[in-house]
Parts: sequence; structure tokens; C-alpha cells
Amino acid sequence: MKFAEFVPGKVIKAGPVQIDHDEMLEFAKRYDPQYFHVDEQAAKSSHWNGLIASGWLTCAITMRMACDAALYDSESFGSPGVEKLRWLAPVRAGDSLRLEATVDTVRVSESRPELGIVRWTWRVFNQNQSQVLELEATSLFAL
Repeated sequence: MKFAEFVPGKVIKAGPVQIDHDEMLEFAKRYDPQYFHVDEQAAKSSHWNGLIASGWLTCAITMRMACDAALYDSESFGSPGVEKLRWLAPVRAGDSLRLEATVDTVRVSESRPELGIVRWTWRVFNQNQSQVLELEATSLFAL
């Protein structure tokens, strides 16, 4: 999508992406080796009653969906950050995730008129329509 296509209220959808057990485990072992992400036996007797995906894997998959739906072939060149990142429900192997990204605001920078700024809220849902993730992102675009 091009910067000009981002308008407040627009909802951009992507997915679904199915969570693969082996990929989930590999990611957690490498980047987030907490027992409820990597140890199936210990996770069964945990608060989560089984293995759950790292929230960071959920974020990475969400980023991929945002790229596929909106950021590839755009003028986007980065982000100054993410706000209000919340993991709302556990993600498990076999879950199917989809993204709904709502454009909140679009503006051209007053101090740098060659810079476009999009603030949008990303919501991720599983196959049961339960929301598993929400974040507010800011994306920068070259104009």
C-alpha cells in the first residue's frame, strides 16, 4: 500500500497463519526459553495447562502479516516504536491467527514535510475469534 491509501478508519486484514508446533518450540528455545514455552511436561501442570507460544513469536507473525497486507511495496522505512503491546490470550500450536489493523491517524510531519506518519492499531484473533494480541504502532513513510 502507498501512504496515500492509508486513511483513518480503514481496516486492513491479513492471514490466517497457522501456528506450527515445531516452529513455536524452536523460536522459544532460541529466544524465550521459559518453561511454559519449551517444556511440554512442565507446561501441562502450569497456569497455562499446556505449552503456549512466546508472545514475541506472535508479534513476529503479526509483523509478517502487516508486511504482506500493507507494508511491502510501500514507502515505509521504519517505526519509532510500538505502544500498548498486550498479549490478551495464549496462542497454542495449531491456532490460526489473523490480523485486523485499523488506521487511527495519518499525517504529514510539520517539521519534516517529506515524512508521513501513520498510527494504527493491530488486533490479532485466533480461529475462535478470541483476541490474542493488541498493539498500537507508528509507521514512517518517505513522501
